[in-house]
Amino acid sequence: MAAEPVTEFAPAKINLALHVTGRRADGYHLLDSLVVFVGTGDRVTAAPSEDLTLTLTGPRSTSLAADDDNLVLRAARAMGSGGAALVLEKHLPVASGIGGGSAGAAAPPRALSRLRGQPLPPAAAVLALGADVPVCLAGQPARMSGIGETLAPLDHPLPEAWLVLANPGVAVSTPAIFAALARRDNAPLPRDLPRLRTAADLSAFLRMARNDLEAPAAQLVPVISVARSALSAQPGCLMSRMSGSGATCFGLFPDALTAAAAARALRSARPDWWIEAAPILP
Repeated sequence: MAAEPVTEFAPAKINLALHVTGRRADGYHLLDSLVVFVGTGDRVTAAPSEDLTLTLTGPRSTSLAADDDNLVLRAARAMGSGGAALVLEKHLPVASGIGGGSAGAAAPPRALSRLRGQPLPPAAAVLALGADVPVCLAGQPARMSGIGETLAPLDHPLPEAWLVLANPGVAVSTPAIFAALARRDNAPLPRDLPRLRTAADLSAFLRMARNDLEAPAAQLVPVISVARSALSAQPGCLMSRMSGSGATCFGLFPDALTAAAAARALRSARPDWWIEAAPILP
C-alpha cells in the first residue's frame, strides 16, 4: 500500500460520433460510438484512511453533494471494503455529455488500485455506475458498443488534433433525450475505421458519421444549436458536433494556436459559457 496520497486525472470524455443502433428488451439502448479523451478534466486524490470519506473542491464542486449516492464514493465501494480519504477536484460541468460524472467515477478505482496495490475491477463491475464508466476506466481512445460494456481499441492511432469545448450552462436529462429519439435502429459506424493521418482526415470521416442524440437534444434544448453554430463560425474550425447527450458541443481544430484563439473569442462573446481548448489525448 502506498503511504503517500495518489492523484488520478479524470479527463473529459468526448463522443466524436455516437450512433444509436437499437434497443434491448430491458429498455437499454445499443450504441456504436467513437470515444476519445482530452486534456481537460477533474482530479481525484486518494490518501490512506481508516474510513471512506469524500471532500469536494474546485470551481464546479458546488453542483455536487458528498453523500453516499455520489458516484465517486459508489465507485470507490466497487473496489471492495476499506477506507480512503478521497478528494474530488471538480472542473467539468455536470450533466453535460462529456462524462464528468463517469470520468470522476473511473478515477477512484485507478487511484485506489495504486494506493492499495489491488487490480482494477472488470468493466462489468462498473457498468452499473453508468454506461460511460467502463470506457472512462480504460481511459484510451476506443470504439464503444453494446450499452457501453464492449470496448475495442482503435486499429490506428488518431492524428493530432485539438477540440474546443463549449457548454452553455444548461444541464441536459439523458433519459429525456433518449425518449425523444425519432428512431432507434440507425446504421452503425463503418465496420473498419480508416487510417486518418491529419485533423482534416478526421474531420472528413466525422462528417460522414453522426450523433443521433443531437437532433432530439437540440429540439429540447435549442441553445445547443447556438453553441454548435458559434463553434463552427470560428476561423480554423474543421467541423462541430454535440458530445454525448449534450449540452456540450465541440469544434475540431488542427492545432493548439487556432484552438486557443477560438476559445478566447468564444469566452469574450459568451462569458457565461464554460469553454475550454484541449488536445485529444493519445
